[in-house]
Amino acid sequence: MPRTVYLLALVAAFSSAGATIFVRQGLRGSGPYTALWINLVVGTIGLWIAVIGTGGIGPTSSRAIGFFILAGLIGTIGGRLLRFVAIHKVGASIAAALTNLNPLVSAALAIILLGEQVTLPIIAGTVVIVGGTILLSLGGHRIGVRPVDLWLPLLSALCFGVVAILRKLGLSHMGAIAGTAINALTAFVAFTAFLLASGRRDVMVCRGRSLAYFIAAGFAENMGVFLNVVALSLGTVSVVAPLYGSTPIFVLFLSLIFLRGIEALNTRIVIGTLLIVLGIYLITALSGR
Repeated sequence: MPRTVYLLALVAAFSSAGATIFVRQGLRGSGPYTALWINLVVGTIGLWIAVIGTGGIGPTSSRAIGFFILAGLIGTIGGRLLRFVAIHKVGASIAAALTNLNPLVSAALAIILLGEQVTLPIIAGTVVIVGGTILLSLGGHRIGVRPVDLWLPLLSALCFGVVAILRKLGLSHMGAIAGTAINALTAFVAFTAFLLASGRRDVMVCRGRSLAYFIAAGFAENMGVFLNVVALSLGTVSVVAPLYGSTPIFVLFLSLIFLRGIEALNTRIVIGTLLIVLGIYLITALSGR
């Protein structure tokens, strides 16, 4: 396997972490609905430029399009919106760590729906993740995070976990870039229609620093997704997934530099985050061996 795979996966994780920090900064002057809408605008434009640059959509099927449409509704709208609200409510570090539980959801769904086997690394990873989640909850409580708000990143992880299964099914009949572009376009059209129908046109207006941060977050997030797809095309899931799952660690370091005075961290949050990353590594990197 080329060493480029490792670099691509780590850069993708860092890019995703950067998006989390940008969103947190932008939310100081605007709301999560605006953050999501701008994120969708940037992602949709970027992905369709990539589709045109790579020769168009290519061979596909109505079944694959259906899976990616569902992925856009469940993951790109549901998952991202819940993630952005979670960043606003519980902070970047806790939101990143708990949203990162989506491989656990995917593994559980693969066992239930696709007949995959329960392995010792999955059991061990689950136990470690539960311990890390408990520590995050206790650490968050100490800095004023309400336990009920922790459901926001957990529900985001659930959405992203479901989407992983949908995309896996869709990719068997369609290319990754084209599928992701349909995913993004569906989310953009549906979310824009929702905002217009509910009379929330004001959400689509943003100025100043928040606009700059949200645009930067859109570029960073979609670049992370793109680099992750490229890494997966060159390497194995067992290598790429745990490296991409290191995103919360990058968020911790970036928070210390760019969110000083905005977010508080403590030992329990740091250790809980590291345990969750370790648990994801056990599930994704070792369960297939």
